[in-house]
Amino acid sequence: MAMRARMEAVLNVGLRVPSIMLLEVLYRWDVSSFFQKVQRSSLNNNPLFQYKYLALYLHYVGYILSLVLLTLPRQHLVRLYLYVLTALLLFAGHQLSRDYVRGELDSGYEGPLYLDPLSTNRFTTALLGQLVVCTLCSCVMQTKQIWLFSAHLLPLVARLCLVPLETIVFINRFAMIFTGLEVLYFLATNLLVPYNLAKTAYRELAQVVEVYGLLALGMSLWNQLVLPVLFMCFWLVLFALQIYTYFSTRDQPPSRERLLFLFLTSIAECCCTPYSLLGLVFTVSFVALGVLTLCKFYLQGYRAFMNDNAMHRGMTEGITLLILSVQTGLIELQVIHRAFLLSIILFIVVASILQSMLEIADPIVLALGASRDKSLWKHFRAVSLCLFLLVFPAYMSYMICQFFHMDFWLLIIISSSILTSLQVLGTLLIYVLFMVEEFRKAPVENMDEVIYYVNGTYRLLEFLVALCVVAYGVSETLFGEWTVMGSTIILVHAYYNVWLRAQLGWQSFLLRRDAVHKIQSMPTASNLQLQQHNDICSICYQDMKSAVITPCGHFFHAGCLKKWLYVQETCPLCHGQLKSHTQSPPASEISPANQNSPETEQGESTGELATEEEAQAGQSSPNLETQSSLEYSPEPEVEGQLSENSQEESEECDSLTHKESVEGQTEELDAEQAPHSSTGVPLSS
Repeated sequence: MAMRARMEAVLNVGLRVPSIMLLEVLYRWDVSSFFQKVQRSSLNNNPLFQYKYLALYLHYVGYILSLVLLTLPRQHLVRLYLYVLTALLLFAGHQLSRDYVRGELDSGYEGPLYLDPLSTNRFTTALLGQLVVCTLCSCVMQTKQIWLFSAHLLPLVARLCLVPLETIVFINRFAMIFTGLEVLYFLATNLLVPYNLAKTAYRELAQVVEVYGLLALGMSLWNQLVLPVLFMCFWLVLFALQIYTYFSTRDQPPSRERLLFLFLTSIAECCCTPYSLLGLVFTVSFVALGVLTLCKFYLQGYRAFMNDNAMHRGMTEGITLLILSVQTGLIELQVIHRAFLLSIILFIVVASILQSMLEIADPIVLALGASRDKSLWKHFRAVSLCLFLLVFPAYMSYMICQFFHMDFWLLIIISSSILTSLQVLGTLLIYVLFMVEEFRKAPVENMDEVIYYVNGTYRLLEFLVALCVVAYGVSETLFGEWTVMGSTIILVHAYYNVWLRAQLGWQSFLLRRDAVHKIQSMPTASNLQLQQHNDICSICYQDMKSAVITPCGHFFHAGCLKKWLYVQETCPLCHGQLKSHTQSPPASEISPANQNSPETEQGESTGELATEEEAQAGQSSPNLETQSSLEYSPEPEVEGQLSENSQEESEECDSLTHKESVEGQTEELDAEQAPHSSTGVPLSS
């Protein structure tokens, strides 16, 4: 079943290629100029000139026939090709019979065949040929009535019966007429088939449009006709014919420089019509898809096909080629100018392919550097591809500067290659930093800062390159030739590559600055607090030799929390809001060892405020008062846990003494607030 499905898919594409070839020929054939040439050569005496309008009608009929063949269902298309093949076989049988009769007339021998070896040889060859033709026609038409295709055997039967040669000529003509009548009868019996097919197709199309809409109809035709593969095959056949024609008319092989010129001119010859241009667009898309697939396979092996990215399908390169070709009027140029312009467009397409390869390689290379994978082959593949993407765009820029004069458009093209090289350089530097950290067997404390500076450096270089391109374009517009298209390109380039990049860079800087301020506003955990906490960082899962304490009482590495704050301003564990000013964590989040470093003034004020609030709540609701008295723990050292400057371990004795005095003050405050309770229960801890 799989083989049959593949064969049907191949037939679905291969049988439709001739229809596009016919459209190509009809588009290239200028009927008016053709008849003008006929008029000049024959001086109005050529009868073809009298049927000019008939030829015009046939020209348009050819377009309609090509479109019908293109959109015909596969079953009917196969049947049509079988009918055409049968007609060709019948014509071949007629040619064999005619050649045999001519050979007999030239020999002039009318005696028995077995007496003349040459006549016997001619008869045997013609008989075998006619039998093969009849058998093939019967197999193609799937019928056992082989006599329907045996009319061309009549001259051979007549010669075997020693009929005179002049009579054999008439018998041959009768056989030809009989075959023609058979064909006409077959056409007459199937005359309404095209009408019925058109009627059925119209009914189905109307139903689809009514139910699903025009977009669904277009997508259905796109998938059924497999237009990208169809146009690619058409263009490859056209290109192969062009190459064959060139080499068949040349005796000596071309040189290396001539091969490049031959390649460009052949491509230029094969994109002079809208149909061939679409074929080139789809061919470039499939070539780009193949290159990107090989890139993924080179980096990841067969794992690359498990998680395929829909963004790297080669569509960007094909659309780029189509837009540039339409914008520059490629198909309207002469062959030499078309080849010159096509070389620049293909350079842009190659630069786009290299950019797509970088988008594939960048996350893989960085992930490989950050992981602990020690496979040298994987690292070699990643680094070698990055080196290729670093060197090749620079080489392309150098070569195009050697062949073309520098202008604004060329500078835009070269800048894309330079930006690709800069991005690859930044990726390689970050990969090297990751590998250095891996060899040190310990995390580098300021690695995030270093990576940020590396990224910022090459982003700044990208911004400067884009700014230089815009400045050059503005100067060329002001002091050179001004065009609407040039000004539009400058504005678009300035918006997307200068303004948006500046905005993104400034936003990144502000986010980083806010994150740094938030980290600096949080208290740093002491060694005793880290020992009592005795846990790893929940972001990087590494031991904590130093940490910061969030307002909600969670411990994190400062660098890890800073990177988290670039994404969102909540705690990674409880998702509480992390504000820039210092907040007091709840008492349940603090270990007992953290209660040895309070600040006296802050503890007293916080305790007094909490006690007053509980007293007011107790006057309005006894249940709430009791609940508040149970939940409240007026230990002022709780407030000291998240103070910005923790006490050192050498001051623990002073902190304990201060704790006793503060507890006495808290008991006095509770005694003062107790009489105000409506239940008579004192509000003490």
